[in-house]
Amino acid sequence: MLPYDVLVLNGGSSSGTTSLARALQDLLLPEPWLLCAVDDLVAALPAALREDGGGGTGEGIVLAGDGSVRPGETFRRVEAAWRAGVAATARAGTRVLVDDVFLGGPASQARWADALTGLRTAWVGVRCAPAVAAAREAGRPDRVPGMAARQALLVHEGVRYDTEADTTHRDPARCAREVLRTLGA
Repeated sequence: MLPYDVLVLNGGSSSGTTSLARALQDLLLPEPWLLCAVDDLVAALPAALREDGGGGTGEGIVLAGDGSVRPGETFRRVEAAWRAGVAATARAGTRVLVDDVFLGGPASQARWADALTGLRTAWVGVRCAPAVAAAREAGRPDRVPGMAARQALLVHEGVRYDTEADTTHRDPARCAREVLRTLGA
């Protein structure tokens, strides 16, 4: 049994965080671990807050043509509520895998740490070579070109981890086994 309530996976776009989280879920059965992904939060936003940089208000999340992502004030408020909900789920007894992209590096980690106060939390860095992440991104219609290369290293700057997984040339199941072994499962 894994001695944590929450595993927070941080990795750039197309780095393999979701695939790793799904592999972790499979290995952690029969105990259910709920996957809470920032991509699902973004998909749940009203269309007006999922902006493409083409004349929106800037209050939501702007996915610019150069691959940059700019979260606005309204998005930040919604994101804070989402983090509180994820933490409440863990406090209610359901273990959680968080799949996120720390656009703000250590500030993003600090926001999660505040929300998860009192919960046993492990931090997992999900790394992937920028060129490989970019190639994965090219095959995904839901991604803005350039996002993977831009985020591959940026999201890890100044972030502290309990363990890391490099998905560049390893399949998700192997990475998941290594993460669990490192975390004491």
